[in-house]
Amino acid sequence: MDPADGLLDHPYDVYRRLRDTAPVHRIAGPDGTPAWLVTRYDDVRAVLADPRLSLDKRHAVPGTYKGFSLPPALDANLLNMDPPDHTRIRRLVGRAFTTRRIEALRTPIRRTADQLLDALGPHGTADLIAAYAAPLPVTVICDLLGIPDRHRLDFRVWTDALVAPDPAAPPEAAKEAVVALLGYFTLLLADKRGEPADDLLSDLIAVRDEGDRLSEDELMSLAFLILFAGYENTVQLIGNAVLALLQHPEQLAALRKDLSQLPAAVQEFLRYEGPALLAIRRFPVEDVTIGGVTIPAGETVWVSPAAADRDPARFPDPDRLDLSRDASGHLALGHGIHYCLGAPLARAETEIAVAALLERFPELALADQEVHWRRSLRARGLVELPVTY
Repeated sequence: MDPADGLLDHPYDVYRRLRDTAPVHRIAGPDGTPAWLVTRYDDVRAVLADPRLSLDKRHAVPGTYKGFSLPPALDANLLNMDPPDHTRIRRLVGRAFTTRRIEALRTPIRRTADQLLDALGPHGTADLIAAYAAPLPVTVICDLLGIPDRHRLDFRVWTDALVAPDPAAPPEAAKEAVVALLGYFTLLLADKRGEPADDLLSDLIAVRDEGDRLSEDELMSLAFLILFAGYENTVQLIGNAVLALLQHPEQLAALRKDLSQLPAAVQEFLRYEGPALLAIRRFPVEDVTIGGVTIPAGETVWVSPAAADRDPARFPDPDRLDLSRDASGHLALGHGIHYCLGAPLARAETEIAVAALLERFPELALADQEVHWRRSLRARGLVELPVTY
């Protein structure tokens, strides 16, 4: 029996058992191939920062890792890179993806949140994922990348096909969406070169560092990564945060009394029910020992931020949501040089989304106590979030 059996239905119960029995386990990975799973906080944190564990798939033992196939123009992204390439691109992106730009998005984020809540009306029932948590981040990404209003409906359709696919959709729908996005970004980058605007893509095209600049494929893969990671993670974070509050009325009441505590609360939401069950896979470039277990070079290593952030050795009483807790040090958005590039934006969107929702609907409640999670070993997100208000 695979030690991770039951992970789809009861992830935190399985992670508790895995942490208690051994620091590292041999399992079948999300693609069905053999892998190593690391779940204890100290070990996960160490792996995330260890340069001997590569993100580059070329270090994998041939035939042992399948993963998700992307066109070459999209595959050469930060999630598949090590230094020095990773260092160079992060440095260039950092010159455009600044704190000033993120702060400037706060006003349009709140405006979009209010517009979405206006559309719900003053009372009724709604699925907050479809009506609020999903459209908010995709609008923010469109604003960030400078996607014209006339293209945003198509953009949302392609994004949904990748991140929240219809179970009835044909298997090729996701590949068709990737091809459509690749073609669209090619045209969009050409437009931005001809007519730069006040958006991230224009800045990424213009950015220079000692004569260096981003290539066409690097620009393309960055745009795709910002879309994919920024959309999926934020939808899940907003939905998970609202659900956690509605399931813990005493915490919800305390937050309603003092919304200035939201930045700290978002850190606890990330620790308690973050968007990633598994972080991006890694491949040792040499034999490494983790938790006393030696893992051969080239084999696939998965680490679980969700398991690490429920480790009682790091966070006392970890299965309890406590918005007064100091949740700093959580690993929900990574650690080390691969710490999530969009973390400040995801936190800002969640703060604003939760604040707008709580201010608008004082009687917000779950419409159905039975919660349906996405059937994923990698991501932690809701299929829907039915509420009354």
